[in-house]
Amino acid sequence: MDIHQILKKLPHRYPFLLVDRVLAVDPGKSIQALKNVTINEPFFAGHFPHRPVMPGVLMLEAMAQTAGLLAFADDSGGRDPNSVIYFAGIDGARFKRPVEPGDQLVMDVEILRHKAGIYKFKAVARVAGKVACEAELMCTMRSIA
Repeated sequence: MDIHQILKKLPHRYPFLLVDRVLAVDPGKSIQALKNVTINEPFFAGHFPHRPVMPGVLMLEAMAQTAGLLAFADDSGGRDPNSVIYFAGIDGARFKRPVEPGDQLVMDVEILRHKAGIYKFKAVARVAGKVACEAELMCTMRSIA
């Protein structure tokens, strides 16, 4: 899935769209996506000027956007085009290494449970094969007017 397809599925836009490409998807099961981390990201100006590091909350957001793409991957169910995915909870978030400009953040997300519009995902973000961040994400699908 390239950036044009991602833009059709997610409501996020620059500077808050944090998924550049989907590398693989198994609808209803798992997804792997990529975020190219560049020095041009606006948050690096203040986090931190002397040693730029991607904020942990933005790694979680990138994983959540990847989870949203997984939830929207199977359109055969007649999904409402006005649906969005909202965070409902984050459990067990751990940050294992800093993510810096020039890194590629590869996010692997799998569905643990899905019932009545509530999803629970297991998400892991890696740089060069090493875990940078991991968490269980709970999200809910809602229709917007």
